[in-house]
Amino acid sequence: MTTETITSRIVRPGSAAPPALGGLGLFTVLLAAALPLIDFFIVNVALPTIGRDLHASEAVLELVVAGYGVAYAVLLVLGGRLGDLFGRRRFFLGGMAAFGLTSLACGLAPGAWTLVAARVAQGASAAAMLPQVLATIQAATSGPRRARAMGLYGATAGLSMVAGQILGGVLVAADVWGTGWRSVFLVNVPVVVAGLLLAARAVPETRSQHPEPVDGPGTVLLAAALLALLVPLTEGRAAHWPLWTWLSMAAFPPAAGAFWAVERRADRLGRTPLVPPSLFHLVSLRRGLLLIMPFSIGFSGFMFVIAVALQRGAGLGPVPAGLALAPMAVVFFFVSLAGPRLVARYGTRVVTAGALVQTVGVGLLALAVWRSWPHLGLVELLPGAAVAGAGQALQLPVIFRIVLSEVPAARAGVGSGVMVTTQQSSLALGVATLGTLFLSLVPGLGMRDALVVTLLVQLAGVVLTGLLSLRLPRTIG
Repeated sequence: MTTETITSRIVRPGSAAPPALGGLGLFTVLLAAALPLIDFFIVNVALPTIGRDLHASEAVLELVVAGYGVAYAVLLVLGGRLGDLFGRRRFFLGGMAAFGLTSLACGLAPGAWTLVAARVAQGASAAAMLPQVLATIQAATSGPRRARAMGLYGATAGLSMVAGQILGGVLVAADVWGTGWRSVFLVNVPVVVAGLLLAARAVPETRSQHPEPVDGPGTVLLAAALLALLVPLTEGRAAHWPLWTWLSMAAFPPAAGAFWAVERRADRLGRTPLVPPSLFHLVSLRRGLLLIMPFSIGFSGFMFVIAVALQRGAGLGPVPAGLALAPMAVVFFFVSLAGPRLVARYGTRVVTAGALVQTVGVGLLALAVWRSWPHLGLVELLPGAAVAGAGQALQLPVIFRIVLSEVPAARAGVGSGVMVTTQQSSLALGVATLGTLFLSLVPGLGMRDALVVTLLVQLAGVVLTGLLSLRLPRTIG
């Protein structure tokens, strides 16, 4: 099936052009895009303090992280679809307001289980808000303005993932007004208030011109498949891998197969499935999603493992441990701004070049760990972190742009929901897989060698990303 056929099935002629997204509106949606990603990583360095204050076991602390991530991943596609149907600005405002309220609930939580419940609600709120960001960019921009907006989105996403961990360490150590770990959640509240005021003024309303009802069976089956995979992977290590974790993972393939069968049948009958299989005939979307998976698994796994190693092994406090990654964040941001110009000149081979650069950076990090352990800090990690950050910046923003390049505006919410679900699920898988590998190797190999082995595994993922990038279309639509 050709791209033109898919587009003709999705977009009807005669629809009015959506309002344009101006500079202030773009700033606002990018601010909203940063919040959920920062919150995914900001908790890492606060967990020890939360455990002591709330007398929470390791398994409950895992739920503080997993409850947010799983709710977020499971509901993202539905959030994008609802925005398409009922208005993206409406869902953006509602999701942002709910994110602020649930952040307040997290910051005021009197006990561990209250915090877990608030984190689940916070993840659900993020799932309502974030798909509207990409969908609004996709529907309310075009040409060079869209390329610039997608480049800035990618820069914001990458910077947020690193900055979240740094900010978490700073806030916990600062103990603002005696709030301790609670400040990592309470800091969201004034940001959300400002974001709502800006959004009410500057974010345009866009929606699908021909709304369809929600795909109930598809929604249930997608949620079941993601829960069957993500819950045991995120909770298994802390629970010592009981039988239910293996049974749950075994249920994932049939649940995913049933979801795909239901979606294909709905597509054939002319209905509108939650995830239209016809979207996957778009080569750019299909191949771009394949790149997001190894990239995000390696990124989140690295962030988790380095936080544990620097604090527990190298004896750094939360602030020095976070600042050790500052070169990665700074270089990522500035290099990513050059992405649109590089893509215009060299096409998608920029992603391949980025993978090569990141390979060198991760290799330098592994060498620094091998030679300098346990005396690791900003100086020792700077060359590897800076080079790896440059490589990541040449990949992530470009991959985001590739995935959505051919998705029609009427399906912007669905396309962005699928992409962010893939990213979020892969982030959770990265913490589960590389984190479990690292912590399993520590008793036998020691902290240094376990970290080196984990970095080499990540290196293999970077090489895979580079090889997969060779199959991308040479130019971006």
